[in-house]
Amino acid sequence: MAEGTTRKTTYTADAHSDDTYLKRRMLRRGSAGWLLLTGLGVAYVVSGDFSGWNIGLSKGGFGGLAIATVLMGVMYACLVFALAELSAILPTAGGGYGFARRALGTWGGFLTGTAILIEYILAPAAISIFIGDYVESLGLFGLESGWPVYLACFAVFIGIHLWGVGEALRFSLVVTAIAVAALLIFAVGAFTDFSAGNLDDIPVDGDAFGSGSWLPFGLLGIWAAFPFGMWFFLGVEGVPLAAEEAKDPVRSMPRALAVSMGILVLLAVLTFFAATGARGSAAIQEAGNPLVVALQGDGEASALSRFVNYAGLAGLVASFFSLIYAGSRQLFALSRAGYLPRFLSLTSRRKSPYLGLLIPGAIGFALAASTGNGARMLNIAVFGATISYALMALSHIVLRRREPHLHRPYRTPGGTLTSTTAFVLALSALVATFLVDKDAAFIALGVYAVALAYFAIYSRRHLVARAPEEEFAALAAAEAELERD
Repeated sequence: MAEGTTRKTTYTADAHSDDTYLKRRMLRRGSAGWLLLTGLGVAYVVSGDFSGWNIGLSKGGFGGLAIATVLMGVMYACLVFALAELSAILPTAGGGYGFARRALGTWGGFLTGTAILIEYILAPAAISIFIGDYVESLGLFGLESGWPVYLACFAVFIGIHLWGVGEALRFSLVVTAIAVAALLIFAVGAFTDFSAGNLDDIPVDGDAFGSGSWLPFGLLGIWAAFPFGMWFFLGVEGVPLAAEEAKDPVRSMPRALAVSMGILVLLAVLTFFAATGARGSAAIQEAGNPLVVALQGDGEASALSRFVNYAGLAGLVASFFSLIYAGSRQLFALSRAGYLPRFLSLTSRRKSPYLGLLIPGAIGFALAASTGNGARMLNIAVFGATISYALMALSHIVLRRREPHLHRPYRTPGGTLTSTTAFVLALSALVATFLVDKDAAFIALGVYAVALAYFAIYSRRHLVARAPEEEFAALAAAEAELERD
């Protein structure tokens, strides 16, 4: 074993001494401009506009969910601005892991990368179940929701990713555009039936502290609605994972993050008010397809409601497809650096991390087929996401204070005040997950514990020094040592 750049970090000599190691682990650079990156950011999230967020009405009512959505929107906006700065500093496939690796060391990097991986492996598994439910409800080809549909989802869409990143992102952009157009058309149709009296029609729980017509479940309902307010934005933070395959990532990444966040805010406001105002918060709070219920209620399906129903399937496909991409890139970066088994980062002749796509896909399919519990898996994914948000925001704070003179082609508006806001709100959202689904939170902690045991016992002593994220951190350590001397 060769000593690394710090006393606590050791690297394997065999992996990083051979130039062929990185040549066998190369992605296709320059495949995505800012438009494809923006489409990717929206694609991660768009399925959340069609369903899921409305359950927050049953936790906090219209007022509680509205406040929760605003606070979570602020958290994501602050986080995105911080990530824009960090991704311009370190434009690699490691994303959050790479940022935390430099700021918080190997343990911080692994904790962040593992949390992101939990989110991006569990979320596609859950969405494949929702796709199956949509296929069955729409009567497509006479299929019923079950393992054949889940298998088809993973096989077809992983196959497109194996074809190449450029082709995959263009496909994602087209499907996402269809879903966004449908949301805009839905809003126009739903606003024709809008009534302010429908917004606060959920019965009031008189025993809840601070309860009223706008907060039927009291002040605590606001906090309980945090995870559902996140559904309007969950996943947008994954855009930096495409930095290594982007054109001019220093410029395109901040632009794509800002534009995609702006689009998501607009869609969240339109969808939230249109759906609740058209049919009432009480009518859609438990609906699996709230937009369709908002349009037709208990009546017969209209041409518009059928169109929105089909578009909901497009939204699910867009998010499923893009989340597979994000998970494969995070796994690729962690394994390339030795935090996970290194063979997982091998790439094909088309520069796709084929094992990083196939193995998480197999795990996701197995979970979907064996449990059929999409809601539970999404709650586990949210738990992992909130941990990663807190650690990424903390990384921005630490790097700003520890390395103020680091070259920053893009600087976060508001500086550490912005990232501190994201950090505090992320911790609040993390605690809120226990209010929604304690079992999911503890399952996620169990997965975390197993991963940390692997890192502590084995992989932290077998890291690869020449991985881009490790070199970036080593440079910081060398500069600090020179300053001490």
